[in-house]
Amino acid sequence: MSAATTRSRTARIPAPDRLCAEAVDLAREAAEEAAWPGVVGEHVALVSEGDRVVTHYFECEEPGYRGWRWAVTVARASRAKNVTLDETVLLPGSDALLAPEWVPWSERLRPGDMGPGDLLPTEAEDPRLEPGYTGEDEPLPNSAVSEVSQELAALVDVEDAELTVRPAGTSRGSIASVAEELGTRRARVLSRYGLRLAADRWDEEFGAKTPMAQAAPASCVSCAFLVPMAGSLKQAFGVCANEFAPADGRVVSLAYGCGGHSEAAVMPKTKPTPHALDTLQVDDYSLRPADDSGSVPAVADGATEDLGHS
Repeated sequence: MSAATTRSRTARIPAPDRLCAEAVDLAREAAEEAAWPGVVGEHVALVSEGDRVVTHYFECEEPGYRGWRWAVTVARASRAKNVTLDETVLLPGSDALLAPEWVPWSERLRPGDMGPGDLLPTEAEDPRLEPGYTGEDEPLPNSAVSEVSQELAALVDVEDAELTVRPAGTSRGSIASVAEELGTRRARVLSRYGLRLAADRWDEEFGAKTPMAQAAPASCVSCAFLVPMAGSLKQAFGVCANEFAPADGRVVSLAYGCGGHSEAAVMPKTKPTPHALDTLQVDDYSLRPADDSGSVPAVADGATEDLGHS
């Protein structure tokens, strides 16, 4: 037997069974039962699925399902004359209108999508986060914390000698308990990767390359309205506290700037305009005329002659 003959027999498609191919009405009734009359369109094709198994295809006239087809599979047992129904499904065609590929919610979420009452869980291995304190729960044997923890543990054993069952909790002297006592215990904190993502986000919205910063008279690093941040982010970011600025209450880059800079245009101090009639100054008036105010001099220039008057 040649290889060509073997391939032809392996890939042989059985001819459609005559009785199954003629069962168009049975297939249409099954499709209309699954949908409803008027939605199932014309018979468009039939495909032989195997020996005495045929699938009939009908157009779908339902709005929103362009290019879809009703597929009804019928079959007939060997040496039987009755055709029976196998299944009825709605399948997309080659030009069918399909929904976009499903995307997980964590990838569909965008900033601003959360509303009141919504919860946003984080993965246990979120690359943006890392443990809030490093090292094992128990300190190293030769560390100062270990010596203190041993002393405290001995005191606890003496004080709680009467207790048969000690309540479970954080062991004294451990790194977790020390962090909790100092008020700095957090299960996880931002990792370097998380800090970089946040910095890229903030710099893109309120950074040096924005049109507002390009037209600003000065940068935020010299603005009095800039509130410094804590941690490593303070080297590049701060919070704007100018209520009239476009970034009020937002994290801004130190290289960002706007027209609301505290030193951009200092307003000059206003001076009061002098009155046309001065009513604020007191004028002095003499009760007697001055000696030199008359036309006759008070002191004669030379000796006067005796005019003989008594």
